[in-house]
Parts: sequence; C-alpha cells; structure tokens
Amino acid sequence: MGSIVIKLCGIDEAGRGPLCGPLVVSGVVLHKNIDALDDSKKLSSKKREILFEKIIQNSDYFISFSSNIDIDRYGLSFCINRSIREIQQNIQATRYLIDGNTTFKATNISCEIKADQKYAQVMAASILAKVSRDRYMIEQAKIYPKYNFDKHKGYPTKEHRQLIQLYGLTPIHRRTFKGCKS
Repeated sequence: MGSIVIKLCGIDEAGRGPLCGPLVVSGVVLHKNIDALDDSKKLSSKKREILFEKIIQNSDYFISFSSNIDIDRYGLSFCINRSIREIQQNIQATRYLIDGNTTFKATNISCEIKADQKYAQVMAASILAKVSRDRYMIEQAKIYPKYNFDKHKGYPTKEHRQLIQLYGLTPIHRRTFKGCKS
C-alpha cells in the first residue's frame, strides 16, 4: 500500500501595517529543504535576498500584489482573501496553511499562529512576500526620493510621518490609514 504525500502550500503576507505601498501575499510549495529558512522578520535583508533566489529555484510559488488603491477601496481582509484564492488557483497543494489566527474567510485553508516560525513553507512564503514588497518600495524611493521609502519601506516610522507632514501624500499612500488622513 502506498503512502499519501501531503503537499503543503505555506502562505504569508508582508505589508499590512505600512502607510503606503502594496500588500504582498505569497504561497510556496517547496521541492526540497532549504537551509537557514526562518521567519523573514528574523533575517537580515542580505540573507533574505539570498534565500529569495534559492526559494524561487526550488519551489512552486505565487506572489500576489494588492495596490494601495485596492486596500483603500476594499480593505485588507478582502485583499488577503483575494490573494489566497489567486494562490490556490496557481499552486496545486493538498493543504494550504496561512500564518496567523484567521483564514480571512477563505475556503480550503487553515491558519496557525506563528506558522512562520514552525513550517519551512510558510517561512519561505514570508521571505518571498517581504523581499518582493521591499524591492517595490526601493523602486518607489527612486520616484519619490524625498520620502526615504528605501529606508522605512512605508511603515509608520516617526521619520515617515514627519515627511508626510512636510510633503503631503504620494499616489502610493493609503488614504484610509491613520497617519495618512489630513
């Protein structure tokens, strides 16, 4: 009798809290073990970049972006739900697991708090989401150099809030977020 192989797709996001830029959700099914995986928040940006390349070479993955406009129009939960459905449409897996305490009303998925510290697939998804979002914000820093997006990546730091007060909002700011309202 053959054994059943569980093909786990780990899912995680980056960018729920920033005042600007996209929300990025990624899903990953690993083809092989990758050394040094960890929650993206525990890794240096250099280490994340190295692991990003290893992950995309050794997995089935999908990365979903929701713009600041979609976030303002539909809300974070809707955007995460839509991203989960896109991942499920693009990655075949036996099980889908998202980090956190909610499935965002998506079907055929489970959630687990600190999954990004327990499952390699979720760690990998965390890294893909974080690196993809950081790369986007570094590109935006070239378009809006006064805002230092390459440093704070759009998060609500003291510096970012001061720059909003000084220069106003850019087209990539989330207008419905506290800190972006005038």
